[in-house]
Amino acid sequence: MKKIDVFNHIWPEPFFNALIKQIGSMSDMTKRSGDVPMMTNLDRRFEVMDMFGEDYCQILSLASPPLEKFGDPAIALELSRIGSDSMAELCQKYPERFPGFVGTVPISHPEGMVTESKRAIEELGALGMQIFTNVNGTPLDLPAYAPFFEYMDSVGKPIWLHPARGQDFSDYKSESRSEYEIFWTFGWPYETSAAMARMVFSQFFDKWPNLKVITHHAGGMIPFFEGRVGPGWDQMGKRTSDRDLSTVRTSLKRPHLEYFKEFYADTASFGSRKAIEHAIEFFGEDRVMFASDAPFDPEGGPLYIRETINLIERMDLSDELRRKIFQDNAVKLMGLKL
Repeated sequence: MKKIDVFNHIWPEPFFNALIKQIGSMSDMTKRSGDVPMMTNLDRRFEVMDMFGEDYCQILSLASPPLEKFGDPAIALELSRIGSDSMAELCQKYPERFPGFVGTVPISHPEGMVTESKRAIEELGALGMQIFTNVNGTPLDLPAYAPFFEYMDSVGKPIWLHPARGQDFSDYKSESRSEYEIFWTFGWPYETSAAMARMVFSQFFDKWPNLKVITHHAGGMIPFFEGRVGPGWDQMGKRTSDRDLSTVRTSLKRPHLEYFKEFYADTASFGSRKAIEHAIEFFGEDRVMFASDAPFDPEGGPLYIRETINLIERMDLSDELRRKIFQDNAVKLMGLKL
């Protein structure tokens, strides 16, 4: 049985060099990523991976922030190309370690969001595409972004959904920045949940029934707040007096809670057993996949991998379910050939 880490991050050397050329020096989120040797140093990545045996492998994806944060749409497109090219090269060179990669969509580029996704998937063999929960502060359900979702629906490849929020998103209206990194600890799960809700109530899954979305960090807040999401939202509109929301739910073809259960989730929960248990209970045994979120832990890579594997192996799961989480669900969703 393989242990397929479906959501971890890398900055391949060509991408890292292009990034530094663009931004000059790193700060905040980029500095955090650049300071972790495993992010950019392939030898260190291999050392960490070797700690978990030859059955451990990684699906590669670029680390945040979103590409549009680094410049205008043309720059986002160029960085996307370099990222996909360099990850595809790593997968070709080390197929046992890296059985696949995920391209990152330059979603701020009107044409590139589709053309580059198509190139990454159909020419380079990307397993799917990564997007972020907002695009420079705009929601994913804007009509301008619809062509990307139409394309992903047509090819049936999954979307990796990564949260995006920085310290400039304050926790209180009276302040200009988020304190104590609350934007990350609580803001990122909220970002994921808000993006999921916009997708559901904007009828993404009715318009694009073949759409597949993998949510990072065990589905954000959704599994923990099933009651508020389900019966709570049955009363949508009763708290709003300046517009009529009564038709939002009835315009959906099915009860809204069913759509939330159509997302996929990973196990990247920083060592939380309950988060993984809730994800399995909410999304179902066929929609949860092993992921570590490496290398963003206090040890620079090994800790989250080790603790997540240990949790899954110690949990009261059937052998069949454990195999689904570690391997089979990813193989089926992504069409992997191991």
